[in-house]
Amino acid sequence: MTAAYAILFYAATLILIIGLVVKIRQYAMTPAPLKIPTTPAPTTKQGVVLRMAREVLLFQSLFRANKWIWLFGWMFHVALVLVLARHLRYFTEPVWNWVVLIQPFGIYAAFAFVVGLVALWIRRIAVERIRYITGPSDHLMLLILLGIAGSGLGMKYVAKTDIVAVKAFILGLLYFDWQPLPADPAVLIHLGLVALLMIVFPFSKLLHAPGVFFSPTRNQVDNPREIRYAPDATSNAAPGE
Repeated sequence: MTAAYAILFYAATLILIIGLVVKIRQYAMTPAPLKIPTTPAPTTKQGVVLRMAREVLLFQSLFRANKWIWLFGWMFHVALVLVLARHLRYFTEPVWNWVVLIQPFGIYAAFAFVVGLVALWIRRIAVERIRYITGPSDHLMLLILLGIAGSGLGMKYVAKTDIVAVKAFILGLLYFDWQPLPADPAVLIHLGLVALLMIVFPFSKLLHAPGVFFSPTRNQVDNPREIRYAPDATSNAAPGE
């Protein structure tokens, strides 16, 4: 079991890294032939930086569009960041002081993560226009995320596992010194779903995370009258040429 999960995580990590590099390269090389910043748009590069920061950190455009979706979407993403930060304790020895300090917040964030995730899933089912553009892959992503959260909370409050052994297993992966993985069902389900998410992430809609930085409606300066917008000749080539 230890060997199987070790190989699975090495493969998942490799697929995740290569997939992200390929997709980000594709984003970066895709031409932007038009000047199409969504107005009102900043007229300076510094303004674009601030706009992107507000989009990434506060979901500004979503807030303006729909307050309820913004609330649950922002809750979900902030909770995800806190949960991931809390999990750094399994990858570091000794554990960093700030990671120790956020442990209680990370636990509460797990419940906020589930609430936000369930609300976004209900939206995809209840809202007709969103249901129309929702495919099976969207439900699969939500199911995987909910399974990861549920199995993680199960290990915390229902079927407790040997956390020290789990950390030893993870550190063993990092240092290529494999340690036995606890055979608890909750642990196996949790780690299996995490590996599955890593594998499908580069090929799913979840890749909007890095994609937002390459959106021409967000990353362009609104200065068409001051500066003529003329893409380089290379931008007319297809990606990869």
